[in-house]
Amino acid sequence: MEKYIESIFGELKELTQEGKVADYIPALGNANPNNLGIGIYDNNGNYFSFGDDEVKFTIQSISKPLVLLLALIELGEEAVFDKVGMEPTGDPFNSIIRLETFDKRKPLNPLINAGAISVVSLINGKDNIERIEKILNFIRLLADNENINVDTSVFLSEKVTGDRNRSMIYFLKSIGNINGNVDEILDLYFMQCAIKANCRDLARIGLVLANRGYDPVRQEQIIPKRPVQIINAMMTTCGMYDESGEFAVKVGIPAKSGVGGGILCAVPRQYGIGVYGPSLDKKGNSIAGFKLLEALSNAFDLSIF
Repeated sequence: MEKYIESIFGELKELTQEGKVADYIPALGNANPNNLGIGIYDNNGNYFSFGDDEVKFTIQSISKPLVLLLALIELGEEAVFDKVGMEPTGDPFNSIIRLETFDKRKPLNPLINAGAISVVSLINGKDNIERIEKILNFIRLLADNENINVDTSVFLSEKVTGDRNRSMIYFLKSIGNINGNVDEILDLYFMQCAIKANCRDLARIGLVLANRGYDPVRQEQIIPKRPVQIINAMMTTCGMYDESGEFAVKVGIPAKSGVGGGILCAVPRQYGIGVYGPSLDKKGNSIAGFKLLEALSNAFDLSIF
C-alpha cells in the first residue's frame, strides 16, 4: 500500500490546485492549500504515512461523530435520538431549511450543524470548562494522545463569524429541542470544532472505530461496541455532507470529513485512516483527499459494499 500511495501521490497532489480553503472562517483561511497527507494504522498497530501527515489542523465536523459517541455512551440511544434523527438530508451541512419543514421538529441527523449542536447540548457538566475537558479527554482516549487541545484562535474566529449557527440554535431553542443557555452551548460547539489533531490522531481513532471500540494496540475494549456501530452507520450515510452518496459509491468506507481539510476513515477490522488536505471541493470535502481514498479503495478493495 505504501508503494502504491507513493506512485499516485504526486498526481493527486496536483488536485489541490482545483479546490479552495475554507476562508469563511477567517482563521481557516491561513491553511496551506498545497498540503496533502495520509496516515494509516493497520490491525497489528503498524503505522505508515505519506506527505504532510504531521501537520496539525482543527478537526471541525470530524468532532461531530466523536461527541455523538460520547453522548451515546453517557446517555443512551433513546435520549440522544429523541433530540436528533438518523436520516441523510441531501442538503449542505449548514442548511437550515429542514428545521422548520421536517415533521418531527428536530435535526434530521447528528452530523449536520444543527444536529451536532443538539447533541453537544446534551453533554453533562457544571460549566463549559468541565464539558470541553470531558470531550477532550474522550478524544485523547480514542487517539491515545494526551496532547490534543483546542485551538483558541480558531475557536474565537468561529465565534465571531458563526451567525448561521447562531440562528440555528435559537430556532432549536424555540421549538424545545435545546435546553440550557444558548450562548454557552454554542461556545461549546465552536470549541469542539476547534480541536486540533493530525493524520496520525485521526488514523488512531479510526482504528478503534474500525474494530467496534476495541483497540488492537492497547489490546482492550476501550469503549462499548454498540455506540460504535451507530457511529459507523451514521458516517456511512451522512459523513461526507451532501456528497455522502457519491462517497459511498466511489469509496465505500465509513468516514467523516471536516472543513479544516481532514477526513477520518474506519475500514472495518482492517485500517484506521486519517487524511489531510485543506483545499476543498464545493461540498466542503478535501478535494485531493477524496480522490486519494477513492484510489486506495479501488486498488485494495476496501469498500464495505
